[in-house]
This record gives sequence, C-alpha cells and structure tokens, in this order.
Amino acid sequence: MERRRRAIALYKELHRLGRDYPDPQYNFHGKIRKLFERSRGLTDPDEIERTFQLAEYIKQETLALYSLRKYRHLRRMYPPDS
Repeated sequence: MERRRRAIALYKELHRLGRDYPDPQYNFHGKIRKLFERSRGLTDPDEIERTFQLAEYIKQETLALYSLRKYRHLRRMYPPDS
C-alpha cells in the first residue's frame, strides 16, 4: 500500500509540474501517463524502486528546466553589460 501511495503522489506532482511545461507539442502529460501505465504491473521490488528513481529524476530535471527558463527571462529583461 505504501508503494501505491508513493506512486500516486509522484504522478500527481509530475502532472502538476506538466501544466507549465514550455513546449505543448512535447505532450508531457501523455508521456508521464505512459511511463506509469507501463510500470503498472511490476512486482519486483528492485524494478519498482528503479522506476520510482526515474520518476524522481524526471521531476528534478523538470524543475531545473523551469528554473532555467525563469533565469533566462530575467536575463532578457535587463540590458547587456558594456
């Protein structure tokens, strides 16, 4: 039951993060859904843990992408130094 709660929490987090994904053609929600559906029938604890680690990695990379996007926007707002 603990793994199920963890999986649902990760899915919800990634779904919320996907709302602001910069490229709508990438289909972030669809790819996340496929990842979770593909992992649905796993029974091996090591394989399940690897899948959780992959989802955490995707979450961290998406957050980094958002931070980079914000930084680039702020940098464009100011004139370049001479």
